[in-house]
Amino acid sequence: MTVRVNGKVVTPNGVIWQGCVELADDRITAVAEYPSVRDGHWIVPGFVDMHTHGGGGHTFTTGDPGQARDAAAFHLRHGTTTLLASLVSSPFELMRDATAAYRPLVREGVLAGVHFEGPYLSTARCGAQNPEFLRDPSTDELTELVELGAGAVRMVTIAPERDGALDAVRLLTAAGVVVAVGHTDATYEQTRAAVAAGASVGTHLFNGMRPVHHREPGPVVALLGAPNVICELVADGVHLHDGTLAFATSTAGPERCALVTDAMAAAGMPDGEYELGGQTVTVADGVARLTRDGAIAGSTLTMDAALRQAVAAGIPMPDAVRMVATTPARAIGLADRVGALQVGMRADLVVLDDDLNVVRVMRAGSWVE
Repeated sequence: MTVRVNGKVVTPNGVIWQGCVELADDRITAVAEYPSVRDGHWIVPGFVDMHTHGGGGHTFTTGDPGQARDAAAFHLRHGTTTLLASLVSSPFELMRDATAAYRPLVREGVLAGVHFEGPYLSTARCGAQNPEFLRDPSTDELTELVELGAGAVRMVTIAPERDGALDAVRLLTAAGVVVAVGHTDATYEQTRAAVAAGASVGTHLFNGMRPVHHREPGPVVALLGAPNVICELVADGVHLHDGTLAFATSTAGPERCALVTDAMAAAGMPDGEYELGGQTVTVADGVARLTRDGAIAGSTLTMDAALRQAVAAGIPMPDAVRMVATTPARAIGLADRVGALQVGMRADLVVLDDDLNVVRVMRAGSWVE
């Protein structure tokens, strides 16, 4: 049975059509332009969030599969049809247990994979990462996790200045795992060395990084200037000023900038106290900060809100759509399956009203309740 969804379709080449998306079963079968269609709704691809720690009161950081299902369901209602479960710095035992617990969810399609944001990070730039668990990269640990995950481990964030970092980058990339540079005090040269070794993502660019200086440009300039690196941007108006968001996008282009939420369990929940990686987080006016020192502790963002923030910052709608779907899908090696309204792709789409609020979400050809 063929289903047709009409509206203003944002196509993979950045053109807005008055037309429709047709699908059968779980696949897109046609994307067509029909100027006579005058439905006011936007039809955009399902969002791809490559960096999220939880939401709706549920977390990915403890390795609990029930919590993971509920967190994924929360973000699905906000249009995120593909996501990685991001953990924070933790003991190896938790990393191993979470990999084993989430492997069935990856096979089932609830998760697109696991992202370890740490523990191989800089103490000086740890942000809300628990300093108790930070350590140098271990190729033995990483080999065990990759083998245990059997494809579930999709991305690891590493600070390239740590001892053994480049060996870890080479090992992971050889195994097909995406390596991101983040929470780092690295120099420009150290960052470029990591990119040369295979790193291809910048974890929440600007945040948790040595700041730019005109005599020591550091990791931000190195990552923005690397043509094969995709830069994550947290578009919540807290992590980045809108001017910085627009600057990064104009510098690297929407094909190299991916919007992420970096959301924690407090996303979609009331202000109050929460937990992240064994540390207390206080959420006030929707902003999450470590209770002990006020460091930004993830976000309460959802991908639909990130899209609205980017458009309000002056990023054209087709570019912003690329940044919430097509670019992150490419960053984590899923561009042949999701992230665009294109024939043969999985039928993931989001219907938005003129204010870019979510009206309906479809995943794999089925409307989400």
